[in-house]
Amino acid sequence: MVAELSANAVTHGHVPGRDFRLLLYVVGGTLRIEVTDTRDDRHPAPRLPSPDAECGRGLLLVDALADRWGVTPGPPPRKTVWAEFDL
Repeated sequence: MVAELSANAVTHGHVPGRDFRLLLYVVGGTLRIEVTDTRDDRHPAPRLPSPDAECGRGLLLVDALADRWGVTPGPPPRKTVWAEFDL
């Protein structure tokens, strides 16, 4: 999950000269993974790739494996994509 969300930030949320932030923490019985990038104009949405596509399934995996996930807008130009797992 960390690799997928990070790869999405690099691939779809990258702006030259800016990086992304990865944060993992546990609160109560929930593990939360957050990836913040600097492309608030591009929000992720799962989509079905063509059967022969070599990429494009990442958010489908996130949706299938995480207990919850979503996008939280931050101060411009940031957004945070997060996924939670009940422990």
